[in-house]
Amino acid sequence: MLFALICTDKPNSVDLRMSVRPDHVKYLESLGAGLKAAGPFTTDDGSPTGSLVIIEAETRAAAQAIAADDPYAKAGLFASVEIKAWKWSLKNPEAK
Repeated sequence: MLFALICTDKPNSVDLRMSVRPDHVKYLESLGAGLKAAGPFTTDDGSPTGSLVIIEAETRAAAQAIAADDPYAKAGLFASVEIKAWKWSLKNPEAK
């Protein structure tokens, strides 16, 4: 099952985001094939304001655990994290 992790940064947290980013990227890479897509939300001028991470997990509880283990979450970067089940309908390279 796919889940979208919709993460919103706390205000004025770009410095925290950038300092933790290497660990965050390493963590996401450690998910292997379970990571389907990831990237930051930005302002119109490109400043990061949050993250969208699409993962595969067996259950919502497993997706919540993955979200909680993210170094960004552990560092207190996020004001909120919404987890939504997601169906990849178009342009899915794994579709049968």
